Amino acid sequence: MKRLGTSALAAALLLAPAQAAPPPPNAAAKRPNVVILLADDWGFSDVGAFGAEFATPNIDALAYAGMRFSNFHVAGSCSPTRAMLQTGVMNHRNGLGNMPETIPDAHRGKPGYDTVMNHRVVTIAELFGAAGYRTYLTGKWHLGSDATRLPEARGYDRAFSLADAGADNFEQRPIEGMYDTAAWTENGRPSTLPKDFYSSTFVVQKMIDYIDADRASGKPFLASTNFLANHIPIQAPDSDIARYSAMYQDGWTRLREARAKRAAALGIVPAGAPMVTMATTPDWAKQSEEERAAAVRVMQAYAGMATAMDREVGRLIAHLKATGQYENTIFVFLSDNGAEPTDPFHSLRNRLFLDMQYDLSTANIGRRGSFGAIGPGWASAGASPLSGYKFSAAEGGLRVPLIVTWPGNKTIRAGAVNGGLAHVTDILPTLAELAGVADHGGSWKGKAVEPVTGRSLVPMLGGTAGSVHGDDPLGYELSGNSALFRGDYKLVRNLAPTGDGKWRLYDLKSDPGETKDLSGTEPARFEAMMADYRAYAKDNGVLDMPAGYTADEQINQYAWEQQGKKRAIKAGLWLGGGIAVLAGLIWGWRRRRRALRAASGGV
Repeated sequence: MKRLGTSALAAALLLAPAQAAPPPPNAAAKRPNVVILLADDWGFSDVGAFGAEFATPNIDALAYAGMRFSNFHVAGSCSPTRAMLQTGVMNHRNGLGNMPETIPDAHRGKPGYDTVMNHRVVTIAELFGAAGYRTYLTGKWHLGSDATRLPEARGYDRAFSLADAGADNFEQRPIEGMYDTAAWTENGRPSTLPKDFYSSTFVVQKMIDYIDADRASGKPFLASTNFLANHIPIQAPDSDIARYSAMYQDGWTRLREARAKRAAALGIVPAGAPMVTMATTPDWAKQSEEERAAAVRVMQAYAGMATAMDREVGRLIAHLKATGQYENTIFVFLSDNGAEPTDPFHSLRNRLFLDMQYDLSTANIGRRGSFGAIGPGWASAGASPLSGYKFSAAEGGLRVPLIVTWPGNKTIRAGAVNGGLAHVTDILPTLAELAGVADHGGSWKGKAVEPVTGRSLVPMLGGTAGSVHGDDPLGYELSGNSALFRGDYKLVRNLAPTGDGKWRLYDLKSDPGETKDLSGTEPARFEAMMADYRAYAKDNGVLDMPAGYTADEQINQYAWEQQGKKRAIKAGLWLGGGIAVLAGLIWGWRRRRRALRAASGGV
């Protein structure tokens, strides 16, 4: 990635087919601010501008003022995506070959399987900070919790972050069973949340506070804003849930179909693109009245949670407008993976445990003290019209909405939808080019580091047709679910429970829903892409998964191991306390006995 200022960028874009207009005269002199808005577990059509029925007017406004990418890919779960976003480096090379919650024991400690972002990569905060930017992060981090791996140790001037995968949205409480505490820190020190805490409100308010605190410096800022919405537990303010009280009565299949039609009408997917019904989607008609009532309520809460987050995005935008910073700010909105299908209540053991920790009544779903999850039914609607969801390598797990907007600069085609292949590693080099920030070139502070593997999307932002990746292969693997993209085609394999371990080939341009396997009709392409995948796996140190592995079961095992450790600690404290008391009694008895002997002359 070479350094390219906005003036040079504009000149380059004049050569593109879109004939983009040059930026304002002062744009080169004043570098842009950057705001990254990272949603958690939002599916492909979980934004109004991508087909959602719930209200996201502020995110939609960014979409129509800038460019929507309809063929943008991330990892199938959160921290691998976050590490690639932070570094522009593929996940096995940045340390997130797998997450701590999903890695099998056999892979722990292997190269590329650090389960935290390693020290062989440079973050976007380090890169922009070295170029004179103020750098801030608020919200979910999940890339390491020790003193050398928290955000302020990785280039952020100010950071209020959560080290875990998720936490309660109304109080300083962990996901019970997964973590002992909600690991919130500010600038590396444990911090206490306010009593009126709600996650989306807090994450934005902290970012506003950070931006304002240093505004007098005159320096541009990089603001990484990382929401907990809509990660489990699904929770939202009562008024936001009530807004959707008349909706979702017809179930997830009807919603999936309605979203597919809206996405096609918006130009996000081809009209008439085929769509599968996923095997894991329950039959709405076979749900009991009680089950349907709970399902309707959790989707109302999910919609409310998304709308509450969107409102906070609007509050941040309004503040930047009021302070004169909006026009020269680049906004990037994306989700870290597809919709979350996990059903925490799938086993009696889980249900009984959670029932002891939370109020699981239908009336309380989404409120303080609740623990809700949309499950595979509503997740199929969130992924619509794609197949699969979070954790899988199907499009529903990897393809998410991406919006890039620069309100005061005309280099981005307003209102356009770009269908070219794009990847999360492309975000860092794109922002660096737009901001005139130089790449580290594989060397940082005198030592070799992993080079940026992503490619700048600037030509696509200017209207160039196709993808900056051209026909070059782009590999992916996480928890044994694997893919290889090349041009319009995708080679993919999913392990159980979302797949059968068989490799398949799809033409994503005409079949984004992955309904027609071409491996038998295009054997030459299939074999060539298999060779590409093997080369990717070798170059990135990808390990085969142990027999019988599934991410779902590994998460459950992790949770119950954590509970076992807690019980062992409690038992140890009890036993240790008992031993201490017994030792004290023995010591006292012996002391008394010696005293009595001394008093009697040693007899």
